[in-house]
Amino acid sequence: MLNIRIAKCVKIMYYNRVGRGGGKIMFNIEEQLKMLPDKPGVYIMHDVEDKIIYVGKAVNLKNRVRSYFRKTDKTERIKRMVSLIDHFEYIVVDNEAEALILECNLIKKNRPKFNVLLKDDKTYPYIKIDVKSEYPNVVITRRIVNDGSKYFGPYANPGAAKEMVDFIKQKYKIRQCKNFRSETRACLNYHINRCLGPCMGYISKEDYRKQINEIIDILDGKVDKVLKELQQEMLEEANKMNFEKAAYIRDRMLAIERVNEKQKVSNITENNIDVIGIAKSEMEVCVEIFFVRGSKMVGREHYFFPDLKEMEDKEIISGFIKQYYMDGQNLPNKIMVREELEDKNAIEEWLSKEAGRKVEIKSPKKGEKLRFVEMADNNAKITLENKERDKSEILVELKEVLGLEKLPRKIETYDISNISGEYIVAGMCVMIDGVIKRNLSRRFKIKTVYGQDDPRCMEEVITRRLKHSIDDSNSSGFGRLPDAIFADGGITQIRATKTAIAKYELNIPVFGMVKNDKHQTRALMDENRNELEISENLKNLITKFQDEVHDTAISYHRKLRDKDITKSDLDSIEGIGEVKKKALLKKFGSVENIKNASVKELSEISGITEVFAKRILEELNNL
Repeated sequence: MLNIRIAKCVKIMYYNRVGRGGGKIMFNIEEQLKMLPDKPGVYIMHDVEDKIIYVGKAVNLKNRVRSYFRKTDKTERIKRMVSLIDHFEYIVVDNEAEALILECNLIKKNRPKFNVLLKDDKTYPYIKIDVKSEYPNVVITRRIVNDGSKYFGPYANPGAAKEMVDFIKQKYKIRQCKNFRSETRACLNYHINRCLGPCMGYISKEDYRKQINEIIDILDGKVDKVLKELQQEMLEEANKMNFEKAAYIRDRMLAIERVNEKQKVSNITENNIDVIGIAKSEMEVCVEIFFVRGSKMVGREHYFFPDLKEMEDKEIISGFIKQYYMDGQNLPNKIMVREELEDKNAIEEWLSKEAGRKVEIKSPKKGEKLRFVEMADNNAKITLENKERDKSEILVELKEVLGLEKLPRKIETYDISNISGEYIVAGMCVMIDGVIKRNLSRRFKIKTVYGQDDPRCMEEVITRRLKHSIDDSNSSGFGRLPDAIFADGGITQIRATKTAIAKYELNIPVFGMVKNDKHQTRALMDENRNELEISENLKNLITKFQDEVHDTAISYHRKLRDKDITKSDLDSIEGIGEVKKKALLKKFGSVENIKNASVKELSEISGITEVFAKRILEELNNL
């Protein structure tokens, strides 16, 4: 890793910072823009809640940051981001490469909503050999760490990769224990002939290392010798009429062949190439990456990014590369992309230092290499089309079943949760284009309804939710209004929701989710009590949607209840510990109900006398 030498760090003044006179010091964006230096660095945008919403790097901080606030044409995405900026800060570094590393680290740590964000988990597995160990092991992992181990992959066929590891352990009898150490006796694997017993010194380090080198050759694709040996063993077992064992050896051969499948994709001869393609639609962006190792395509991955369609392709790919290769492991010698990246030199310098060798980023203009990049682009397009076709089919079916004029691309569902009218809360979940978006889920504490009245609670929640969007479309992430609302319940919840919608003279279709005896969605109900039959696919999707909002509501309910149990006015009363507090709250439900209870009712609790009960009521009512 590069050692970042920070030349200057400018800390800004926040809205919530208190001055000497007790007043708040305001952050003046115009004044701070004038103070920006013309040096390389990283800028960090904050919203009014001090949450980081964007991190960027710049060769010239003054020019770059100022560009966001100029009255020039901007994409809708940039306009939306700028409208949310409350204040910013910046860090000055020595050069663009240092700025890039700092940018990557800050994005990974804070995951700002307007940056290109990559999920941490990888789709395909790797085979790992801990070569630094005296007696290395071979395992499957989906996480690459900088621990000096050798990683092979990624493998497009996880099942075949597992079979390969099983074969290696069977043939070479390497250790399988996670924490290797010398023992007083050999483990069971040794006694069943599945381990050579290195813990007992039954095999030398040198001989064990020879086996590991052989395994590395296999994983590098040098399998001809091993396959010949296995074929001979298979024939020998077949001649002995040991057909079961012969079949077992045959399956192992097939596993090796699948893992090391020689899939020639072009006549490109360089080793270790990653090829990145990109495709866009109205809904999202798909980035596809091909892995070419030793002139073989060993696998591919694809990633989907919503709300990035307005960004330039090269900007998305640049952000993807920074995120994807952040761990510095399994870096290729060459990365091929369609367009030249603006920060290509800085990224190359960073990746080369991470890899300890030269890493290049190329944008081929002709020939076989260009065809290969186009192949990645086409596959990204196909992957995106397939995903959207599946989504579209669901949306079209919903549109037809519900009798809507347009596709219900955004649907919200609501659920009320309480116990005997106490700790009343509501959950809201959002589904966009047939996909449940957990980051858009919201929770509400009911403010105006007391007692068990779910329809009135529903009316309050819908009213508050609609007010958020009408007053401020960006408020708390509510965004645009839904195309339809699903209420967890029957006709009373539907009518309550319609009443709330009518307050704002809006036209949003409302449907109830009707459950069967197993708490699964049986059908949807319209405002006329008509049950709308839905397919099994829709049932499964809506049941999942219903379960999600139920979990959101009930988890919030439990949180409030647990909070009341663990901290309440009862804590200030001498003689009431955790046991008595839990007993009181379990019986009466809340502190408010305890206040309204009689001395006789309180004294029914174990350990509470009438005298103690009187004192409890006196102290609670005096608080």
